[in-house]
Amino acid sequence: MDRKFLVVKNISREGPGLLEQVLRERGVGWDVAEPERGQGIPATDGFHAMVVLGGPDSANDRTEKMLSELRSIRECLSRNLPYLGICLGMQALVKAAGGKVVKSPVKEVGFRDPCGEPFEVVLTGEGRSDPLFAGLGDKFRIFQLHGETVELCSGIELLGTGKWCRNQIVKVGECAYGIQGHFELTPDMLELWAGEDVDLMPLGREALASDFTKLKNEYTMTGRRLFENFVDIACGSSGVRCGEQSR
Repeated sequence: MDRKFLVVKNISREGPGLLEQVLRERGVGWDVAEPERGQGIPATDGFHAMVVLGGPDSANDRTEKMLSELRSIRECLSRNLPYLGICLGMQALVKAAGGKVVKSPVKEVGFRDPCGEPFEVVLTGEGRSDPLFAGLGDKFRIFQLHGETVELCSGIELLGTGKWCRNQIVKVGECAYGIQGHFELTPDMLELWAGEDVDLMPLGREALASDFTKLKNEYTMTGRRLFENFVDIACGSSGVRCGEQSR
């Protein structure tokens, strides 16, 4: 059966980036839903995985857009469908699973923390043994863009931590993952975000581009391998049997 992912864009500028490249190379199709533009999120039973990207909303919003998104994520969890949430998509996963979304003690923006050091995520013991990180090390440089964080509850596993905002990578069930930062970023996306996002604008295009250039090879390798691993999990190539009831 042909494999197809459902990709939910919460704002038009935040697309799948490196993930799109991997899907093309692996011959995996995808449909895009943009609830920001009034598009409803289709039922998940026709897909082999769901990906929810970032955006300026809060998972705590009581808008029909966010309520519908949370319903779709809960549907994924009930069907054991592979899921990947990035930034807002991670926070929405935690909310859907019964955790909390709260104001972050530090607003993490860009490639560098408040002390000027690179943002890093360090895997926990559970993270190091998880198939999502197969073939990767135990810590990664990452790009951040969020002002909220999450509080976990029973049933949510912590896979990666950060210095300023602790809960960075989580897992619910067998194959629902959430990543607070962005591994999907490309140079073109960064250029667009730097000119439109109010939190990035004060950092300056040139400074952001310079930081990205210095770590681009490492960052791209990490992002591509992570997304390749997720595609393997979703499509059954990693030995992890996930979401079988959806097929």
